[in-house]
Amino acid sequence: MSTFFQFVIEGLTIGSFYALVALGYTMVYGIIRLINFAHGDLFMVGAFIGWTGLTALAAAHVPLALALMITLVASMAVTGALGLAIERVAYQPLLRAPRLSILITALGVSLALENGVLLLYGAGFNTYPHVLSHAGFDVDGVQITFAQIGIIVASFALMIALYFFVYRTFVGTAMRALAIDQDAARLMGIDVERLIQLTFFLGSALAAVAGVMEGLYYTQINFFMGFVLGLRAFTAAVLGGIGNIPGAMAGGILIGLLEAFGAGYVSSRWTDVFVFGVLIAVLVIKPTGLFGERVVERM
Repeated sequence: MSTFFQFVIEGLTIGSFYALVALGYTMVYGIIRLINFAHGDLFMVGAFIGWTGLTALAAAHVPLALALMITLVASMAVTGALGLAIERVAYQPLLRAPRLSILITALGVSLALENGVLLLYGAGFNTYPHVLSHAGFDVDGVQITFAQIGIIVASFALMIALYFFVYRTFVGTAMRALAIDQDAARLMGIDVERLIQLTFFLGSALAAVAGVMEGLYYTQINFFMGFVLGLRAFTAAVLGGIGNIPGAMAGGILIGLLEAFGAGYVSSRWTDVFVFGVLIAVLVIKPTGLFGERVVERM
């Protein structure tokens, strides 16, 4: 039984990363019906910005707790600004273009980000400074580290904060109105362009937090780390119902649990088979996902 709960803890930790990244996919899709395949690479960029900041601050002998706070804020701000710039330069001019054009653009942005980081940091692995304690405690045979607790608590706090922002504030109400009918929202005086920019900024900032936390947890980052994680997070968004914020949160946690149990009870080599098998099954059986609603588009 202790093995089961050990996998639950690991799954919640991994699922926290997927949920934060999946939120970016689902927020952007909900607003402008775009699958931003560069989003996983924003997660990677956030991780490298975090590595750069933590390494510099550690060399300057800044206290680790303060260095971590500064790094998280800086990574969120810079990655959010990068996501905003990508929306303005690459996506905004193509919003009324055929869907294939904007999809190809997203793939091009993804390759540009990966190769840009490759040129700046190289192809090897960069090691994060040891900030999170991997010490922990034992509960009936279940090993729980303080790093896992910190990641799970921080991730759930961010997800709850985002939920209340979207569903309990005026700006969030405007965002949901925009997701339902962009033209009607514009007629009601809602600043559509500003809300689209805010959506990209928030989604990119959340991806940056996930990137920094994964770097702190696994201690190794690489320029290609965002590709597979981005696909898994996209699977989480589809599983929960892409465009549905609670669905993205739940989907991320479920994919994390699936990965942990699959690796633990079968083999880590089968992880991608399990995860992407779920994607195929959802698209075939229930394309709207667990929490999504079927929408009829009129030509």
